[in-house]
Amino acid sequence: MNHHRIDVAALTEQLLGPWADIRKASRARAARPELQRDPALGMDQHRERVLEQLKILTKEGAVQLAFPAAFGGADNHGGSIAAFEELVAADPSLQIKAGVQWGLFGGAVLHLGTGEHHRKWLPGILDFSVPGAFAMTEIGHGSDVASVATTATYDPDTEEFIIHTPFKAAWKEFLGNAALHGTAATVFAQLITKGVNHGVHCFYVPIRDEHGNFLEGIGGEDDGLKGGLNGIDNGRLHFSEVRIPRVNLLNRYGDVAADGTYSSPIASPGRRFFTMLGTLVQGRVSLDGASTSASKIALQIAITYANQRRQFTSTSDTEETTILDYQRHQRRLLPKLARTYAASFAHDELLTKFDAVFSGREDSDEDRQDLETLAAALKSLSTWDALDTLQEAREACGGSGYMAKNRFNQLHSDLDIYVTFEGDNNVLLQLVGKRLLTDYAAEFRKLDTGAVARYVAKQVGSTALHRTGLRTVAQTFADASDERKSANFFKDPANQKELLAERVDAMVAEVASNLRSAGKDKAKTAAKFNENQDLLIQAARAHGELLRWEAFTRALEQVTDQNTREVLTWVRDVFALCVIEDDLGWYLANGRLSMQRARTLPEYINRLLARLRPHAQDLVDAFGYTQEHLRAEISSGIEGERQDEAMEYFRRLRASDNAPVSEKSVGKAKV
Repeated sequence: MNHHRIDVAALTEQLLGPWADIRKASRARAARPELQRDPALGMDQHRERVLEQLKILTKEGAVQLAFPAAFGGADNHGGSIAAFEELVAADPSLQIKAGVQWGLFGGAVLHLGTGEHHRKWLPGILDFSVPGAFAMTEIGHGSDVASVATTATYDPDTEEFIIHTPFKAAWKEFLGNAALHGTAATVFAQLITKGVNHGVHCFYVPIRDEHGNFLEGIGGEDDGLKGGLNGIDNGRLHFSEVRIPRVNLLNRYGDVAADGTYSSPIASPGRRFFTMLGTLVQGRVSLDGASTSASKIALQIAITYANQRRQFTSTSDTEETTILDYQRHQRRLLPKLARTYAASFAHDELLTKFDAVFSGREDSDEDRQDLETLAAALKSLSTWDALDTLQEAREACGGSGYMAKNRFNQLHSDLDIYVTFEGDNNVLLQLVGKRLLTDYAAEFRKLDTGAVARYVAKQVGSTALHRTGLRTVAQTFADASDERKSANFFKDPANQKELLAERVDAMVAEVASNLRSAGKDKAKTAAKFNENQDLLIQAARAHGELLRWEAFTRALEQVTDQNTREVLTWVRDVFALCVIEDDLGWYLANGRLSMQRARTLPEYINRLLARLRPHAQDLVDAFGYTQEHLRAEISSGIEGERQDEAMEYFRRLRASDNAPVSEKSVGKAKV
């Protein structure tokens, strides 16, 4: 078996991805105690600490990267996100509060405002003299932003907008910086002028005076203690006929003239709404990266511990077994390691795509839509994965994993909300699913009628082939003589890709044909869509997994060291085959795999895991986090020292004259 070492240093560099230097600088900050979470602090002190930490980031010029050069920035959108993600290692509260200030509040002014707004407000946002809230979500409307009920009604007599909250469900809710620190907010409201509602627009609204008191007409509440992220002062805001100047409308995509005439560069209200919201995709991009970083941290702690911790004398009378040598322990942690590698490579591609769109290098409507879809798919998968990985890593470290000093619980509590904010994962996957349906329909429109007929015949034929099991009979026949044939089938990247891609295609085709039967009737279509919603979300999830597999496969081509590439290829295979194993029921029910081939899959995965076992430590060390980032006692080497001390004690005892003998051996001697 090939135990040649992988090139850890080169792999670390590759995993740092684009903007590696910026990521390293941010990681160095995350290693500094004054920027880290103090686990002993209660909510009030934690909030104050994070506020002071943001001031440190401001002073050190760590937050300006994405902003225009005229304001001390570097117009570096990808680098800005890379730097921001790394703060999760210091304290997720710090990461998210920074994200609220410069990504959401500052991002709204930057991307939805125009030059005059930038000159007026960006300096205060950047130097943190104006902490701000991003007032989009309402108590009654979370993911459905188009339906928010707060209004901004234009008064031509005074040239002012009147911001108003008509009822309690329209209160703005869960806003970072709203409970205490925010002095202004970017408020999303229905713009009404001349009796016409032009849909949701964004307005810059001052909310507190210099003494921290609410301005007239503005009220709010502190959300108080949350399940996690308690370094952030989340709260509610409401507005009673609050008047702001006409020029406080962030008017890049929609403007109101002094006389109340509305104009927009985007004629379609639907497209205008999605374009405005699309400028905020950076939140999803950064959560994908931050969640993947949290998974890396969890695995580096748990696998380091599993390589030192010994339990049970299974293979030797005198030496206990390292727990990572147990198949079950490999099964628990190594597939999650493979998935995290896939997520990391996919994230690098997402970040590159994001930078291309936001820098204007590749900024067509289609580019923006691709970015939206990619971000929605990957953010959903990686935020769910982080919770799953943190929980398994916690359990894999036993009682020690439950101690606060080993970080799993706190990270799990903090990252729990990542699956819900910046777009609830199920809603985001529905967005991805709808895009897949649109693409499917577009492919159809391109074909002439003869081609459509042939395509349908092929689908029917292919379905018939799968249903009758002809393909699986052929597989069984091919594999009957030889186990290795089945292993070779699963090892072949072309087969992996086909199995992953076919699953997406078949699910989308099934939803599309189910929806077609509804015709033009709106109620029927809605009912049909609801009947197929779960399958559509499964298809979107499957699409995300395929995207990750493709990104991993492209990353393998960049690996120059032969040993590293071989080991990483096994990692990629484990990722693909575990995805297939998790959905084996679908593959069998749809005739994509034979029973015989399916039966060999778990055993083949286990063989791959045993092959990866000697490289597990190198693979997590390549994540590049140091003990200053991990800050878990069990990853410090302390467990290895304890085990060595225990082994030495028993070795000496055995060698001495006064070692007690076991009762079993005494019993044997009498006989």
